[in-house]
Amino acid sequence: MSQDTPKITFPCEYPIKVLGRAVGAFEPTVMTIFRQRAPGFSEERVVVKPSRNGTFHSITVTIEAQSEAQLRQIHEDLMGTGLVSMVI
Repeated sequence: MSQDTPKITFPCEYPIKVLGRAVGAFEPTVMTIFRQRAPGFSEERVVVKPSRNGTFHSITVTIEAQSEAQLRQIHEDLMGTGLVSMVI
């Protein structure tokens, strides 16, 4: 008996955590990508946390994900900035 990988049912609320170095352009760049790729998310619910030493920041944005393609595009855009270390 084989088990299928769980599938996401779209649309759905989907939190995305973005990690990167705490440089001035990090947060504005990340937010611009989310505004372009997931318009309408609640900016009031965005959570920004510095690391213990302040070297890194994490930004958690919860979007209304519409498709796997949208999530893939957001990931590619974020990683393509050169400012993002990881997207979870």
